[in-house]
Amino acid sequence: MKYNRILLKLSGEALMGEQNHGIDPVRLSLYCKEIKQVAERKVQIAIVVGGGNIFRGLQGVADGYDRIQGDYMGMLATVINSLALQAELEKQGVPAKLLSGLGIEPVTEKMSAQKAIGYLNSGHVVLISGGTGNPVFTTDSASALRGIEIKADALLKGTRVDGVFTADPEKDPEAKKYNDLTFNEAYDKQLKVMDMTAFTLCRENNLPVVVFNMNKQGSLFRVISGENEGTLIHN
Repeated sequence: MKYNRILLKLSGEALMGEQNHGIDPVRLSLYCKEIKQVAERKVQIAIVVGGGNIFRGLQGVADGYDRIQGDYMGMLATVINSLALQAELEKQGVPAKLLSGLGIEPVTEKMSAQKAIGYLNSGHVVLISGGTGNPVFTTDSASALRGIEIKADALLKGTRVDGVFTADPEKDPEAKKYNDLTFNEAYDKQLKVMDMTAFTLCRENNLPVVVFNMNKQGSLFRVISGENEGTLIHN
């Protein structure tokens, strides 16, 4: 395996599947099967999932919510999604622990790097919810922070497209995919990989990022195996 310990970032919207809102049980099951396939190869996996399928803080602002309150609502949405992932992983026979940047006893344990690494070393998939525990920061930033904290080999960003392109491939059929980029190249080309806080954290802490299509069967395993899947961004 190319990577022994990863931070997998999933969007909340991806859990909707074909629905317009909430969690699609079929998509949830498929994602957990992909994760199980990798976990069975003794790869240590921590997961950060967004909450956009339930509530987005910035959308809440547009609807009249206070920004800080909206962000906390979004963080709680990530806890709901993480609980769903934990339940499905355990249903499929994968031991999983849930931590959170927010203290929500008895639903989750409070996140600490030491605790997360201990669970990873004992063979658990670790779900880290609640963002950074602070408003304003995105789940991309939380993913970068948690990846650095657990000393991950890479941050794997699961999306619905095959990697990073010259333009949005869902809008521009002529868009070309990059197989390999440096952080500086991605910045100079103004490619939308993740928000700038997350991007800078990864670059300054030498945490490689792989952007790939989580909806393609076997794609996560191929990334872990070092196959030419997605786009690798590195120093």
